Amino acid sequence: MLHISFDMTRPMVARFAVTLALAAWPLASQAQGQSGSGWFVPQPPRPAAPPAGAAAGHSAAAPAAPEEVIPTIEPQQGPLPPLQVQLPPMPEIPPIPKGSATPAAIIGILSVPDILRISTAYQHADKELSARRSKLNEDGQKEQTALRELGQTFANERAKLSPEQIRTREKEYADRVNESRRKFSERARVVQEAGQYVMAQIERVIEQVAQQVAASRGVNLVLNRAQVLGTTADFDLTPQVAEVLNKMLPSVVIPPDGISPNDFKAPVAGPRANAAPETTPASTATTPNAKPAPGAKPPSGKH
Repeated sequence: MLHISFDMTRPMVARFAVTLALAAWPLASQAQGQSGSGWFVPQPPRPAAPPAGAAAGHSAAAPAAPEEVIPTIEPQQGPLPPLQVQLPPMPEIPPIPKGSATPAAIIGILSVPDILRISTAYQHADKELSARRSKLNEDGQKEQTALRELGQTFANERAKLSPEQIRTREKEYADRVNESRRKFSERARVVQEAGQYVMAQIERVIEQVAQQVAASRGVNLVLNRAQVLGTTADFDLTPQVAEVLNKMLPSVVIPPDGISPNDFKAPVAGPRANAAPETTPASTATTPNAKPAPGAKPPSGKH
């Protein structure tokens, strides 16, 4: 038999708040985590998640901050002691035949974060997805407040209810919490997938443009500027790549709000963000200088 008191509603609401963490991931973090190319910016270390109990103590006026839902493994503190074991026999390495020498390195520097800050496609997508995340967080806060009020009402009326009524109310409340967690988790996942969909479009163009810019300048080695201590503007490919990117990809396709990219059919022709196909009603469609069909009478009118 399930018993849910008002004290138990707090951790349930806190667990529900965890689902909103998925919606708090900005598009910029996906820009650093989605690419498989070596010259893209590596993922920065994530900030530590707040204690799980902290969210439960917040009031409705100050909802708990989103928590990290992916479990993390804390690294061991301090260096490991040297390993004192007998290794297997060393394999015999045969002489390696002499091969062709590598060409002299002609280096170029590229900064993907700077490209994204200049990219009109990225800026538009980031603005749109940020608005969706804000709306999701706002709806989540309203739902948390409603759950707290529902739990408080149940706690106040508990003494007046029969055991059967208490069991019924407990089940209704638990079902409400579970359904809310499922609904908001699904909405957060869709927003995340939209961000991945956007970054996949931008990254594939950046990669192709960067390769062509490097080839046009005779560069055969492109380094990430974040890993270079110092350089001069002569080596920097970023401005040229960003300029070509804005010409080739001024906008991206963003799935409609609430629609997963897995269920979204992308347009066949050029990318347009949030664009619906433009249609003209057949009754009002006109074509300038259109010729009448054979055998058709010209429209009557006074000259």
